[in-house]
Amino acid sequence: MRLDKFLKVSRLIKRRTLAKEVCDQGRIQINGRPSKASSEVKAGDLLKITFGTKVVKVTIDQIAEHATKEQASRMYTLISEEKIEGDPKWDDEG
Repeated sequence: MRLDKFLKVSRLIKRRTLAKEVCDQGRIQINGRPSKASSEVKAGDLLKITFGTKVVKVTIDQIAEHATKEQASRMYTLISEEKIEGDPKWDDEG
């Protein structure tokens, strides 16, 4: 399954277009590698997602084309959720 579709179906990100934008900004890694929206994901993969001031790490437990709210929460396991200081995209700029 494509990464952007997984993020939407699992409800980690609400909309697929937003998931694509986040991927295009280089804010998602699969197994430690920067990933595009079209990257394929499978059960067992580790995702690292940077949301503004927090970093979320999850492992993919299962893939489903469609999922209810309850099913979506079973598609992944939360490994960690860390707050980071400031917004990383502004740290380099004056």
